[in-house]
Amino acid sequence: MPSADYVYVGAELDTFKLARNWKQYWSSVLAPFVHGSVLEVGAGIGANIPYLINDRVTQYLGLEPDGRLVAQLRGEQSETKVRETVPIDIRQGTIADLSAGDQFDTIVYLDVLEHIEHDGSEVAAAAGRLRPGGRLVVLAPAFQQLYSEFDRAIGHYRRYTARTLTALTPGGLSVIEVRYLDAFGACLSAANRLVLSKSMPSAGNIKLWDRVIIPLSRVGDHLLGRFVGRSVVCVWQKPA
Repeated sequence: MPSADYVYVGAELDTFKLARNWKQYWSSVLAPFVHGSVLEVGAGIGANIPYLINDRVTQYLGLEPDGRLVAQLRGEQSETKVRETVPIDIRQGTIADLSAGDQFDTIVYLDVLEHIEHDGSEVAAAAGRLRPGGRLVVLAPAFQQLYSEFDRAIGHYRRYTARTLTALTPGGLSVIEVRYLDAFGACLSAANRLVLSKSMPSAGNIKLWDRVIIPLSRVGDHLLGRFVGRSVVCVWQKPA
C-alpha cells in the first residue's frame, strides 16, 4: 500500500502517552545506542521524541505513513520542546520513500516492526540506510504466547522473542545488545491474554501499569537476569 494511503488502525497512541515511567525506562536502556543523525520509523504522534533525543543526537527525522498522525505530530508540543537544540524534520512516508542520499547514525523502531508484514525486508532496508558504525535499534512486544485481542486490535502481525528478533539480522550487521524489559508487565499481558481479553486498555489501566508495575520491573528485570519481559530490545551495528 502506498504510504499516502496508509491509515493506522490502532487507537492507543494518545493513551500510551501517559506512560511516562515506561518511556523513561526504555529510553534509559536505549540511550547508549542512540546518537548522531537519528531516524525514527513510525513516529506516530511524536510522543517518543523527547525520550529519544539526548545530548549526543545532532538531528532527528520522524517518518510516519499516516497523514492524520503526521498532522497531529507536527502540532505536538513534544516536538517543540527540543527543537531549539536539535533540528527536527517530520515527513509522511516509510523508509522506502527516503531519497537515495538519506543516511543515518541511528535508526529506531519503537513498537513498530510488529506492525510491518514483511519485517525481514524492512530490517534489511533499514540496514542499507546506516552510515558506517551506525546502529539499528528495535523495541518490540515480546512472546507470541502473549498475543491478545489488544495486539489484534492495533494491527500486530506478531510478537517477538530474542531468538526470532535476532534471526532477522541483516547481512553485514552484528547484534550488540538483546534483552527483555518489563518482567512484571508480562504478567499483566498474560492476564489479559488468558482472562480479561480486553482489546484496549483504559487510561486507568495504563496509569496503574506505569506507576506501579514499571518501577517494580526496573528492579525485577535486573534481578531476573532480563530473560523475560513484556518487551524485547535488539540493537545491531554496522562495521565502522
